Amino acid sequence: MLWIIPALVILGAAAWSQTVSNVEQAKYEVVSSQGDIEVRLYAPMIVAEAEVTGDRKLAINKGFRIIADYIFGNNISKKNVAMTAPVVQQRSEKIAMTAPVTQEGNRSQWKVRFVMPAIYTMATLPKPNNDVVKLVEMPRKRFAVICFSGMAGEASLKDHTEELNNFFTGKKLNALSQPSYAFYNPPWTLPFLRRNEVMIEIPSE
Repeated sequence: MLWIIPALVILGAAAWSQTVSNVEQAKYEVVSSQGDIEVRLYAPMIVAEAEVTGDRKLAINKGFRIIADYIFGNNISKKNVAMTAPVVQQRSEKIAMTAPVTQEGNRSQWKVRFVMPAIYTMATLPKPNNDVVKLVEMPRKRFAVICFSGMAGEASLKDHTEELNNFFTGKKLNALSQPSYAFYNPPWTLPFLRRNEVMIEIPSE
């Protein structure tokens, strides 16, 4: 019977992780798939973007904090909007959290992005107080994407990027961008429940 408590803890953590991960996501259409790799057509979107320096893990943490500061109130609107899962209330405009957070890098320079909820336009999004945060309109784009679970450490990202590159070679696809890394879950999510992706832009047909 001693196994029951650990099992309940795992099930509880899994349920909570799934609840807090159930947020609006970037909209896309799956054009084709091969194993864990999909070719996706992403709809136009607006992203909040911060460019930071440092190694990958340090950079995404720094960029995340900068953009989280913006969506949790460091903007000019100063409106209070309640949000659930988790419940956080501030005297400022609060934008619903979306997934994924994406990270794109070139050497020690990284761009960390949050996709903005689809209800907003460039005219209605609150303007950032921090000049580091940029609001950028992204046109419709096509990506080859590999999805995987686990902790997404450096070795895992490298292995899955290589697998995606092999897919490009086999399909004779041209890459239009450096790999981007997308992370969908809060940090307390159990490894086997995590959703991570490596994305590379390809030409639209």
